[in-house]
This record gives sequence, C-alpha cells and structure tokens, in this order.
Amino acid sequence: MTRKFSIDRRAFIRGCGASLSLPLLDVMLESTDASERAGPRRAAFFYIPNGVVQDRWPVTGVGHEFELSPTLEPLKNLKNEISIYSNLDRVKVAGTDGHAQASTCWLSSAHPTELSPAGYPLKRTVDQLIADHTAPYTPFRSLELSCNPYTDNRESVYFDNISWYGYGHVAKSMRDPDKVFRRLFVVEKDRVSASILDLVLEDARRLEQSLGAQDLRKLDEYMESVRAVEKQIKRIEDRKGTIEQLQLEAPTVPWPELERHEYIRLMGDLMVLALQTDLTRVASLMVAPERWSTPLTVHGVFRQPIVHHSWTHQQGNDQVRTELARLDRYHVEQFAYIAEKMQGVQEGERNLLDNTMFVFGSGLSSGQDHIYTDLPLVIAGNAAGAIKTNRHVQSEQGTPVANLWLALTRIMGSSAESLGDSTRALSLS
Repeated sequence: MTRKFSIDRRAFIRGCGASLSLPLLDVMLESTDASERAGPRRAAFFYIPNGVVQDRWPVTGVGHEFELSPTLEPLKNLKNEISIYSNLDRVKVAGTDGHAQASTCWLSSAHPTELSPAGYPLKRTVDQLIADHTAPYTPFRSLELSCNPYTDNRESVYFDNISWYGYGHVAKSMRDPDKVFRRLFVVEKDRVSASILDLVLEDARRLEQSLGAQDLRKLDEYMESVRAVEKQIKRIEDRKGTIEQLQLEAPTVPWPELERHEYIRLMGDLMVLALQTDLTRVASLMVAPERWSTPLTVHGVFRQPIVHHSWTHQQGNDQVRTELARLDRYHVEQFAYIAEKMQGVQEGERNLLDNTMFVFGSGLSSGQDHIYTDLPLVIAGNAAGAIKTNRHVQSEQGTPVANLWLALTRIMGSSAESLGDSTRALSLS
C-alpha cells in the first residue's frame, strides 16, 4: 500500500463500523476443514483498572435464571451471548504494590508462591500461553492495546501492561491508533524485510559446503529461524488482498484529542479488524492504566475531570460510590460496543463473537482495600460452542481464578494439567 492515509476521525470510526459487516473471506483462513472455514477461535481480553463498586456489581440468581445488575445493564442486548462468573479469587502477595500486582499479574500463570525478582507472582500470561497455539496460523502472534490517555507517564511498566512473555519480558501495549493501524495494515516495509532475508539465505547456502558438523547444526537452527520469519511475512502478504478490499485509512487526529469513548471505541474497532482479518487470534485492550493520579476527562459522564484511583479509596462516601458505579457502567458500555461489533461480523453460519471468548475483568475486586476476592468477570461469546452462555456461574467461595484461565487455555489448544494455583479447570460447557 503506497498511497497516503488521511481521514477525519469520525469518518474513520464510521468506516470501521461499515467494514465490520464484510463476510469472512477465504484468504483469511488457511485450513480447509469445515469447522475452521466457519471461523477460527479467538481470545480477547478487556481490562478495567481499580476494580468495581462491590455492592453495585453482583447479578441476582444463578444459572440461566439471573438478572443483570444496574452496572451490567448495558449488556442486556447481549444477555444470550454472555456468561458471568463470581467467587473467583487471586492471591494477593504481601509486600508488593496492590495495583501493579493487580494489572500485571491478572493473567499471570505463576503460582502465588512463585515470585519474580521484583516480588510479583509474574511469568507468562494466559494470552501468551494461548498465542503459543495460535501464532503459527497468523501474521501477528498477539495484539496488545492500551487506552492510556495520559502524556505524563509517572508509573512503571507494571501499571500499564497486562501481557507478558515472561518475567522481565513485557508484551508492551500500544496506545497510538495510527501506529496500531500501520503495524497491522501497511505491509510495504515487510517487502523490504523479505528482500533482506533473501540475501541472508543466499549467503548461508554458500557457506554450507565448507562447514563442519557442529557448524552445520548451528546453521540449520539459524536457517529455521529465518524460515519462520519468511513464513510470517508470507502470511502478511497473503492477507494483503483482504486488507485492500477493506479500503481502510489511518486516523489523523492525534489520540490525545479524541473524546474518551471515541478513543476506546477506535482502539476496539482496530482490535476487531485484526481479529476479523485473522491477522491475529489473540488480543488485549487495557481501557486505562492502574493508579494514575492525573485527572481524567470522561466526556458525557462527568462534568469535571476525575481521579479514578483516589475515588476508590473514598467508597465510604455514598456519593463517591454512586459516581464510581457510573464509571463502572461506562466501562461496561464500551465492552458491549466492541462485543456488538464482533457480533456484526458474519463468519459462515456464525459470527465473530460466536467464535471468540471476549473476557471483561479487573485484577482487583475492590480498589478501596486492594481486595482480590470475587473478581469481576464476564465472557462474551462462546468460542465456537465451547462456552455455555446466558448464565451466571457461581463457584464455591475461594475458587482460584486460575481455574478459569486453565479452562480458557484448554479451549484454545493447550493440554496443560494445571496453571498457577489452579485446582482443576472450571467447567464452561
């Protein structure tokens, strides 16, 4: 794609919405298996910081006989497509920051006693464990997005990322929609990379005749790595026709100038497009970072900028708790918007949401006292029939959230017997 990208922000958002109605194209799928041609399974995660207002969140009733709380009411049109989970806990490790641990360890596969040198139970996260199984089929292993609107980044990497390849190796989130767009949909630079790889392979072939057995083994390992990169580039090139048919154009308005809901939804649109075109099958969207002290403007909800973190520590005040519940509901509205976008993408007899497990949650249940029990968790979509929807799953008190994570990784291809402090895989069907 050599043309310049330029478009008004609202036109771009509308354009994304229109493009999401396109059918699944053959070029998006490598498998000829009938079930795969109905769309592969995907996993996506939507993270909110600082927990939720505990007395406004819970649904009433269990199983299929449940009623949405006022906070979850924006999901009413998706009630048949969601499952809600309660009594799932994480273990808080004493002596480390409660918020940094909440976000960065939300999806961690570490046991609570398995601490990193920084003191957190942190290693490879669930999304990356899933990507281990999906990456061979897509140009991009995973996609990590953040709607961090702040220009005064005061906090460490632990507050603004939920995805980790392993301790010390963060899958750093992107927050500039233009950079996300160009990473996903502009493939010209990959042709240059392919040309460089051709030269590398040519030099390697010349060497083969003069190398000993040990060097040949080393060269074989190196060549395998090069071939893996070649395959990655080919996957991107194979999808070029699909991407061009979408006729996408990059946003030009700087992200700090977007209204809050526009920013979140724009990043959500980009995530949906990446999943729709099978550029990746694993994605995460962090709606805001943990524990920022700078005021945040939430257009259409609050008249003045708010400080979410400090509010969570004032929940003894009924008025503050009411305002926090409005923010919780606002976040659910954004999640519902993205889920409905997925629902509008047809894939054979199903749609993108049907083929996806789209997880909403937080690493804290309540930010007031840094409580990690009964985490807020909702899954939209059924992962091609693997997850029973339209129900509230109430586990026994003290059930590790790792039981849910283990179940999700198994749905996506893992054969792991355990994960973190899991006791068994949660039953989802």
